[in-house]
Amino acid sequence: MQYPARITVIVCSLGRPECLAYLWQRLQIQTRPAHRVIVAVPSFEDVPSAWAGLAEEADLPRPEVAISAKGLPRQRNVGLERALDDSDIIVFFDDDYVPSVHALEGIEKLFAAYDEVTGITGKLLADGINGPGIESEAAAQLVDDWEAGAGAALRAEPPRVLESRRGLYGCNMAFRVSAIGDVRFDERLPLYGWQEDIDFGARVPGKKFTTDALVGVHCGMKRGREKRGELLGYSQIANPIYLWRKGSMRPRFAMKLCLRNFLSNHMKALKPEPWVDRRGRLRGNWRAIGDLIRGNADPENILRLP
Repeated sequence: MQYPARITVIVCSLGRPECLAYLWQRLQIQTRPAHRVIVAVPSFEDVPSAWAGLAEEADLPRPEVAISAKGLPRQRNVGLERALDDSDIIVFFDDDYVPSVHALEGIEKLFAAYDEVTGITGKLLADGINGPGIESEAAAQLVDDWEAGAGAALRAEPPRVLESRRGLYGCNMAFRVSAIGDVRFDERLPLYGWQEDIDFGARVPGKKFTTDALVGVHCGMKRGREKRGELLGYSQIANPIYLWRKGSMRPRFAMKLCLRNFLSNHMKALKPEPWVDRRGRLRGNWRAIGDLIRGNADPENILRLP
């Protein structure tokens, strides 16, 4: 891989143009600009209206909008197909991820320092996925405070790998294009594609690591109360079993995921969080268990749930 590398950022989104607008702001102030930024969405209504009037700038990429069928694996694959022939490193950021201003610089330095590394996920300063979520401005303050303190000291040292990984965390992960080959996200994991990141990372050959060369906050944004918890509840059981049988998830980890979510949904169903449909998730868990017993559990069954 030649340096400076061509780094393409792929962001998938649905119905959250305000998140895309904020992430775009963070990408514009990177110390090392992206080669391309590709936003994969089901329709132009999913992107900020202001993007239609963006002027071309000499030293900053313009976001490319790629229209895709709805579903995170499908949208990620659409972004991949656009990027593979014109990129050395592909970075996936969730639309509600807030990266440090040195994120892309750190990614490039890490891959340059470790030839054997093919995929990385970054250090999260906070993750709002299991809570009510973190506002973008608060997330940016966390990141910027870290940059001014611990981050400044780390940037004076060579980039570090912290922990070996089999799969990566999809809110922030990066891969060498040369390692991706014909690996694609599994579109049999529909809609939000729960665990599609673990599956994709496990199938990309080579060594994968967590690193603090890439740092940010995953906001875990919510829009009111979860309305169809049954869909996620089904996926919490069916998807890990499917990936175990496929060979991209270890049996012990798959069972851990299933059991952890099953127990959590039961324990919290009597007093659920305001933003979680725990009873819906419970129904989905039990529906998936029933399908497993009958031998017809399949991640795509959520597309047929009433």
